[in-house]
Amino acid sequence: MPWDLIPLNNGTSIPSIAYGTWTLGGGQWAVDSVDQAISVGFNHIDTAQSYRNEHEAGIAIQESGLSRSELFITTKYSGLNGLDIPTSIRNSIQNLGVEYVDLYLIHSPRLAVPDIPTVWSQMEQVQNDGLAKSIGVSNFNVPQLETLLASAKIKPVANQILFHPYVLSSQMPIVEFGNQHGIVSEAYSVLIPLTRQPGGPVDAPVQVIADRLNAKPEQVLLAWAKAKGVVVVTSSTKKERLDGYLQAGDFELTDEDIASIDTAGILGARRLSARTFLRRAAIAALVGAALLGACSYMGVDII
Repeated sequence: MPWDLIPLNNGTSIPSIAYGTWTLGGGQWAVDSVDQAISVGFNHIDTAQSYRNEHEAGIAIQESGLSRSELFITTKYSGLNGLDIPTSIRNSIQNLGVEYVDLYLIHSPRLAVPDIPTVWSQMEQVQNDGLAKSIGVSNFNVPQLETLLASAKIKPVANQILFHPYVLSSQMPIVEFGNQHGIVSEAYSVLIPLTRQPGGPVDAPVQVIADRLNAKPEQVLLAWAKAKGVVVVTSSTKKERLDGYLQAGDFELTDEDIASIDTAGILGARRLSARTFLRRAAIAALVGAALLGACSYMGVDII
């Protein structure tokens, strides 16, 4: 497979591309979509309590006919229905129809109640009980990782974060911190510059590289993420796109390619920040004008 296994700090390994179920919803559509992903070659399925389709993913896993050892299953503690970690992991395993998951993540640091050390100790018990081979986190920043590591008996193997060129400046320090401490970074929403923010600075270098490699732009962005050493979590309901995502692992970008996307991403982030500032300023001006008008109407002097 072009997408290699990445070693984890506990001696296990993780497939470097995963099929995410977060956009699928529930029902037969979700079952069929996961089944299709497995059939084209995805052997890492990423789901979560809050996606509300663990059961559907489990049906597809059972229908695949693959042995348990041939699949890597990730799910997440999302605090759904106020359930605690010990209850949630058992519910997830039951929904998935398996005896254990390969990776169990805390979906967000806001779920670390009353605090990170307390919640992490519960995650450690999940691994000690054999319900998860590995444990990790999602959406943790560097200070939060530092807090976790200060008390951890078992280090997290992974931290799943938002990662694409337009958030490179803010997210790369998290990746680098993870590298220093043996924590693999997983990247979701890598394709946002193409799917939700098209027309930005990243488009041009990606298209140039795609033309040279006879690749599609989305394949170039996935190859860029792979070059950063992260696990890519992606999704689609179209078979041809899934095939293309797997083929993206065959593309090798040059240092110049990577640098051109990095530079465009940083430029795009600045433009987006400026646009956000102007939008907020415009809203503030409108609110201010409305307030002045109301005060004038009521005869109130606010100066």
